[in-house]
Amino acid sequence: MDTEYASLTSVGTNAAAKADDFQTLQARLARTFQSFSALDAPRTVLIVPSLSMDQEVLANISGAHHYEERMLCYLMLLRMPRTRVIYVSSYPIPESIIDYYLHLMPGIPAQHARSRLTLFSCHDGSAIPLTEKILGRPRLLERIRGSIADPEAAYMICFNVTEQERSLASRLNLPIYGCDPDLLHWGSKSGSRKIFREAGIEMPEGFEELRGADQVADALAELRARRPGLKRAVVKLEEGFSGEGNALFSYEGAPEGAAFRPWVRERLPQLAFEAKDMTWELFEEKLASMGGIVEEFVEGDVKRSPSAQFRVDPLGRLEAISTHDQVLGGGSGQVFLGCLFPADEEYRLEIQESGLKAAQALAAKGVLGRFAIDFLSVREGDAWRHYAIEINLRRGGTTHPFIMLEFLTEGQYDPGTGTFLTPSGQPRCYYASDNVESDAYRGLLPADLIDIAALNCLHFDGASQQGVMFHLIGALSEFGKLGVLCIAPTHERAEEFYRRTTEVLDRECRPA
Repeated sequence: MDTEYASLTSVGTNAAAKADDFQTLQARLARTFQSFSALDAPRTVLIVPSLSMDQEVLANISGAHHYEERMLCYLMLLRMPRTRVIYVSSYPIPESIIDYYLHLMPGIPAQHARSRLTLFSCHDGSAIPLTEKILGRPRLLERIRGSIADPEAAYMICFNVTEQERSLASRLNLPIYGCDPDLLHWGSKSGSRKIFREAGIEMPEGFEELRGADQVADALAELRARRPGLKRAVVKLEEGFSGEGNALFSYEGAPEGAAFRPWVRERLPQLAFEAKDMTWELFEEKLASMGGIVEEFVEGDVKRSPSAQFRVDPLGRLEAISTHDQVLGGGSGQVFLGCLFPADEEYRLEIQESGLKAAQALAAKGVLGRFAIDFLSVREGDAWRHYAIEINLRRGGTTHPFIMLEFLTEGQYDPGTGTFLTPSGQPRCYYASDNVESDAYRGLLPADLIDIAALNCLHFDGASQQGVMFHLIGALSEFGKLGVLCIAPTHERAEEFYRRTTEVLDRECRPA
């Protein structure tokens, strides 16, 4: 018993020591961050695009491991002539994709940028997070470490920061421009509701921190008691991704009285899952292991799903950086497909203002880096009513298109109007999607896509500062899937670019 206690104590001590080491590294980032603002300041940025999340939930997303490519937007950091970028991936990224990004870069020769880019790959497509793969390869770790000339002028950027990324940071002696894993709870479904409650933001009626099917059934029964006319409710896993961890529960045909609660429990296996391949057995297992929440399904004839993005820099400064209208699909419209920037003029400043309250609460708790706050907005007469839905303490589907917009146009977001302006004062909008998908696209190589784009003028024009660019290119051949970003002066023009892009791809891939 004494040995067991000593062992447990040792584990706890080691974890505490790692946390202390990480805080020391993060303090170093804060001290040196001011010098990074200069364009000619030497720095090294290590990009680790690991989706360190529940892999069984991610498995429901077509080509999930290629989502590591979304962070290729950070190659645009090479515009700064003394910046070096190290990019690590599970699979090797084809040189044609790298070349595609570098030739998008204005103001710097592609060859000069390529000389400052170092690529590493684990050559491992297994269904475990990239960071775990890196940690399991000591020789790769040594090569990464050897590529960093000055650790005092270097930092990591990750998709999300978990205990694994913190361990990697300690092994490499690098800080992370991202949220401390000790604060990740505030980005869970339950933690989000707590933040909204603290910030005084309206959210759907519901219950958080539920474990297992029985607690979910109790919550669904109590929710109907509080909302007698409620038709549907949503059950969400704590760590769902892009809405794939959500399921819809219908109260249709519910009995009255004592039979109601057993009826709810009995009907749980009939949940309508957003993820195509989700089963009740797996969902129930995840409810028991990670927990979840239950919320009312907000009904409405006219509904939107806007989000507001914020950033806290290493000096503790909070800023609003964008708003988006999310494009959703799936059985009940809860799966993220893409986004429109900026959000609708009717409510984008309302969303930003409401989101700022939650962002301030998060900043006060020490949250660092980029994060997004998602809403559900329902039109009621001439006004919109906004419900806060969740917080994403990570770089999400709205991150990479906005970063590309910034770097391609050298423009700036104006939080006073919620618009983006080029240096000449011209507005820019975009339509972005991660889900341009068709079986007909399968077999297209990156070189084929680039050839089709060139022949059909599907490219970004630096002179007019509008046009089309692609991402997730590596998923195209195997999964028939890619991402697209369409930048234009208006939403209508951006969507026109998108329609033309899909029409061209469909035509080019039509069987002879």
